[in-house]
Amino acid sequence: MSKKRRQYSPELRAEVASYVLDGNHTCAQAARAYNLVAETIRNWVNDEKKKRKGSTPEAQESVDRAQLAELERRVKELEAENSFLKKAAAYFAKEQG
Repeated sequence: MSKKRRQYSPELRAEVASYVLDGNHTCAQAARAYNLVAETIRNWVNDEKKKRKGSTPEAQESVDRAQLAELERRVKELEAENSFLKKAAAYFAKEQG
């Protein structure tokens, strides 16, 4: 007879992983505190570490979007500076002529 796998909510997984990562607790301590199996918690913690590093597809997509927004902002800033410099060059060229 096989055992059914228990399904845990993403909120619980995140809470327990944060308890371990942010609270400097061990997986065994979290297992006792939440009445869960330490190996299950270890898997959740590893998944959370990957998310925080940006190595999951969702996290990488989020990082990519943030980088794109920053690059677009920088391009806009450089275009404004370039426009100003063109106007200044034209002004000084007109003064000398």
